Amino acid sequence: MSAHTTFKVGGPADLFLTPESEEALIAAVHLLGAEGIPFFVLGNGSNVLVRDGGIRGAVLCVGQALGGIRTEGSEITAGAGELLVSLSHAAAKAGLTGLEFASGIPGSVGGALYMNAGAYDGEMRDVVISARVYDPAAQAVRQVQPEEMALGYRSSRFQAGDLLILSVTVRLTPGSEEQIREKMRQLMEKRNAKQPVNMASAGSFFKRPPGQYAGALIEQAGMKGYRVGGAMVSDKHAGFVVNTGGATAADVLAVMQAVQERVRETSGHWLMPEPAIIGEDHFADGNEN
Repeated sequence: MSAHTTFKVGGPADLFLTPESEEALIAAVHLLGAEGIPFFVLGNGSNVLVRDGGIRGAVLCVGQALGGIRTEGSEITAGAGELLVSLSHAAAKAGLTGLEFASGIPGSVGGALYMNAGAYDGEMRDVVISARVYDPAAQAVRQVQPEEMALGYRSSRFQAGDLLILSVTVRLTPGSEEQIREKMRQLMEKRNAKQPVNMASAGSFFKRPPGQYAGALIEQAGMKGYRVGGAMVSDKHAGFVVNTGGATAADVLAVMQAVQERVRETSGHWLMPEPAIIGEDHFADGNEN
């Protein structure tokens, strides 16, 4: 899985499936369910940490084959596998403002809704008006409205795993393409100046405690630059844990745990990880008892 996540760590998955259409995705879900095989749905792999033992069961990778963007007036619909960056640029080209915050987030559209992704005072819940989903229990495709999505800080009802996001529709505001692109440029400049964008990571690693900033708490705790193996608290932005090269998931988790404990000692806050941490610590092959 190190080849399919932005952290560049993670052991093998038993099955790695890349459906080429919504129909293929749904058929795969049916087949896996009938065989009793658990599965994990992966987007662009940008907010995931896979343990070194890998994933027992199947990974369903919703890539850009399940992408596509359609604009109708002030509304844009994108497939779940479309890159969020591509959606933000399509909005700019259409002269629609409201997605500038997303122009530097390296996730898929489906993953962005799943996590209620956000940056620079913007979140998906600010713009989303509906999503098409597949409900395996009902064996039906249906529309989900915002009030059903339970979108919170880096959370949504989709994290329960009972619905698969197929496409997302956002409603934006007409604006000047020139001004929209200038705002996107400014945000990208700010991101590049403050964040370790050239290093493998899962983005901001810790959720923000109420009224606080995780990066500031970590820096105040003296953990900036803290390192285990190839994993390190970024010396550019303490809110990021980065893979300096050759890191294992165990290295990342050791850094995470040390930071959590030290920050609790110094501030009383327990930092929760933002990425989904999945898989097993050790790979059990057929020769082990």
